[in-house]
Amino acid sequence: MKKTFLLMAVTTAGISFAQNKIHYPETKKGETVDVYFDTKVSDPYRWLEDDKSAETGAWVKAQNEVTYGYLDKIPFREELKKRMEKLWNYEKISAPFTQGKHIYYSKNNGLQNQSVIYRKGENGKDEVFLDPNTFSKDGTTSLGGLDFSKDGTKAAYAISEGGSDWRKVIIIDALSKKVLEDTLVDVKFSGISWLGNEGFYYSSYDKPKGSELSAKTDQHKLYFHKLGTPQKNDKVIFGADQKRRYVNGYVTEDDHYLIISAANSTYGNELYIKDLTKSNSPITTIVDNFNSDNSIIETEGSKLFIDTDLNAPNKRIVTVDVSNPKPENWKDFIKETENVLSPATGGGYFFANYVKDAVSLVLQYDYNGKLVREIKLPAVGTAAGFGGKKKEKTLYYTFTNYTTPGSVFSFDPKSGKSEIYQKPQVDFKSEDYESKQVFYTSKDGTKIPMIITYKKGLKLDGKNPTILYGYGGFNISLTPNFNIANAVWMENGGVYAVANLRGGGEYGKKWHDAGTKLHKQNVFDDFIAAGEYLIAQKYTSSDFLAIRGGSNGGLLVGATMTQRPDLMKVALPAVGVMDMLRYNAFTAGAGWAFDYGTAQDNKEMFEYLKGYSPVQNVKKGTHYPATMVTTGDHDDRVVPAHSFKFASELQEKQTGDNPVLIRIDVKAGHGAGKSVAASIQENVDIQAFTLYNMGFKALPSK
Repeated sequence: MKKTFLLMAVTTAGISFAQNKIHYPETKKGETVDVYFDTKVSDPYRWLEDDKSAETGAWVKAQNEVTYGYLDKIPFREELKKRMEKLWNYEKISAPFTQGKHIYYSKNNGLQNQSVIYRKGENGKDEVFLDPNTFSKDGTTSLGGLDFSKDGTKAAYAISEGGSDWRKVIIIDALSKKVLEDTLVDVKFSGISWLGNEGFYYSSYDKPKGSELSAKTDQHKLYFHKLGTPQKNDKVIFGADQKRRYVNGYVTEDDHYLIISAANSTYGNELYIKDLTKSNSPITTIVDNFNSDNSIIETEGSKLFIDTDLNAPNKRIVTVDVSNPKPENWKDFIKETENVLSPATGGGYFFANYVKDAVSLVLQYDYNGKLVREIKLPAVGTAAGFGGKKKEKTLYYTFTNYTTPGSVFSFDPKSGKSEIYQKPQVDFKSEDYESKQVFYTSKDGTKIPMIITYKKGLKLDGKNPTILYGYGGFNISLTPNFNIANAVWMENGGVYAVANLRGGGEYGKKWHDAGTKLHKQNVFDDFIAAGEYLIAQKYTSSDFLAIRGGSNGGLLVGATMTQRPDLMKVALPAVGVMDMLRYNAFTAGAGWAFDYGTAQDNKEMFEYLKGYSPVQNVKKGTHYPATMVTTGDHDDRVVPAHSFKFASELQEKQTGDNPVLIRIDVKAGHGAGKSVAASIQENVDIQAFTLYNMGFKALPSK
């Protein structure tokens, strides 16, 4: 089916545009050709996939020199940074949680690179429990997970170095904070779940023989680590015989059951259960296929409560007895509704958090399935939380929207009363801004929701700098969320619009499926229609429109700008999946096949992917928008080669004066755990680049 031909390198001449005087680094071209179903596809920049080579390292350095040289000349970049830092510099405190005799919470004083874990002791005094800012001098090592033993006397925490998905796990005495034993290494895509005080379950892959940042990893295993024993003796609980790409296990609150979820893609999972109170008990199958998403969210004695979309595209909660847990015995506990369900449990209640037209609606139920109340939220926006232990008397949730910084609320589940627990003091006048939800029509007539946020009194004259953001994939819902960078953008007269595209989870499985595989073009059509709507309604025009998205959203931007380069002035694809013919060859990329399909599936799927894949659809002689591709050199989720190859194609084939830059964060990954300093600088550079290429020589607010 697929063959690879010669790998000879030839050098192309440097490209320069007279007006902007950008001299791009020379990027050599190889002669790699792949064959899919008798169709030859050239891949001249295949050599950039080798993240370990000195040649790739030199290319990264040279590209960054050009990019930062360009950014350094933007006259208002430093002014923008000062404002971003000032607005970012406020205290951020998380909801507290109790472990043993201590109350824990995280806090960031404002500009700390990483948030610090504090605890309040029996004496009521606060002390630092874990300070990730001490993990590395440059703030590039972050906390990737933390879990406590049942009595709170021991803890295990994971760290990520340079933004990598690979983790190290450190085990400590939670009271003295002393390290108890050797660090566990090579842990990936894993939670930490303790069984009493004996040890904990975690998941990982065998370390790949090639580059740990790009080599394929596709057999996930669940392990149990017993305290006081070396990692090499950790027992494989699941995954040694059954090859699965994603395996996770967690222990129920009562220590009675181990729940195991196994999947080969990002949608659909098998579900298993093991009785931990009986020695050598078998692992019992509950769901034996990948046709639905399922998770056990609570147990009560032998009764299981399962969150599922089996025969319920918008999800429901069912109950079943553990003695006979197959789906044919499931009974509705909270039935499916027209809105998408995301449940939580805590304080002896169930909380059905629904997404209704991309905003939150929360209903509280008791253990008999009786509706207790609708939770009155502060405004229209996004509520998250409500989870906790069964005996908790106070629960917590967060609330935010595009104009309101996230606040933490305490909640009494008995009375239903909410009180502000922590309200951030941000130098931003929320009352001066407004959000408007609209429903526009996509190419095939489907109505798509979009929330547009801006300063009150906005003139609809087509001259407002506008960022249109989207994602459209993997059943992920984009709900209102406050973001400092977006606040700065709006302070400067910018419009921020978020389109809830098909492929996401806003309207359940049918909405998700409508943006997958051979329907993926719907997502791009939805995004294009969003831009056309903003222009038609005179929020902006093509000269003042930027499109932005990350990861799957980076693919969205790449596909949209190659299909409709005339629609926008600026394109901002971040950590994007840009080579749709080879995405499944790297790390855990094969697991994305439910959404994308693969070029190896069949000829029809290959031709469809090739038809929109950004790397393969850059055309010579085309005027592409000003583009700044962003990625991280340690991104082992969507390997940076995607971005490297896309930027190379654009730099070679761009016609006209619009710049094509690639900004590559060093010692950074897919985004999680990025330091505050790095996040601020990245957002400053993106906004400075965007405004400058819209023709602004000073900040619009001035």
